[in-house]
Amino acid sequence: MATLKALVVDDASFVRDLIKRTVRQRFPVIEMTDAQNGRRAQSLMSRTTFDLVLCDWEMPEMSGLELLQWMRQQPQYQNVPFIMITSRGDKNHVVEAVKEGVSEYLGKPFSPEGLSKKVSKVMGRRLQEAVAQGGSPLGGQSEVFKESAALLTQKREEPEVKKEPAAKVQPDISPLMQGADSSAKARKPATRGVMNIASVRFSDSTLKSVVKDINLTEVRVIAKRDQVFPGILDQAVVDIDVGEGSMARLNGYVHQLQAVDKRQDTDFVSVTIRFVDEDPQKLEDLSKFIARFRAGNR
Repeated sequence: MATLKALVVDDASFVRDLIKRTVRQRFPVIEMTDAQNGRRAQSLMSRTTFDLVLCDWEMPEMSGLELLQWMRQQPQYQNVPFIMITSRGDKNHVVEAVKEGVSEYLGKPFSPEGLSKKVSKVMGRRLQEAVAQGGSPLGGQSEVFKESAALLTQKREEPEVKKEPAAKVQPDISPLMQGADSSAKARKPATRGVMNIASVRFSDSTLKSVVKDINLTEVRVIAKRDQVFPGILDQAVVDIDVGEGSMARLNGYVHQLQAVDKRQDTDFVSVTIRFVDEDPQKLEDLSKFIARFRAGNR
């Protein structure tokens, strides 16, 4: 029986469902509720107290950072774990989230194992106690709780604080940068300023590819076969240079994989990514790229 309550906040229903399914399967003592943006989440949190919040950064009406700022001002939520799950993995954004009181930072796309480890880490002993009270172990999840126990028993180190000349305090973000900034280089497109080059990120690999067709619903890219390819329905983030130093990070999933040539030894594979974002700003950025892409291919 569920004894803890968690709130999942993301404008993409595909991502919300993925997070809820993963947490329910691995931590059945956690009851899941979801919201499509920060404003809706704020309303739910005002009526019900949650033990954990898993939230996207970029959302319409109220962003994840704004929700975090509001949350830390509420007495009942000052110490509640907040995991930021987002395609923004650069150091500056991690620093900003740390300053506002984020508990952990998980980059999209993520694996079920990566999400489980973050949940286990931030919930710690509360999660173990909830399992004990439920009277039944989590089948197949012993490794997750072994890690949680190790985190609880190991000596906690005080975060390193670096002082800059202007007397600004820079928080130590190295723990949070694991899985975020460590893969930042892989998240950059192979060639800046070339409109039809795209980098498609998956939980454990990055696919360098060329955009062959794109609309507001999906993108079709062509990639060399010698790379690591995803599976159907795998979570993906498509990084596209939309010009003026701006990068669009579009969330989606693998809709189709197809050989470019009608032969088994084809050198190229076509990958179709179906977009799931509902953020107006991302759709605007995508529209601009589509216009430039079509103009350049006339």
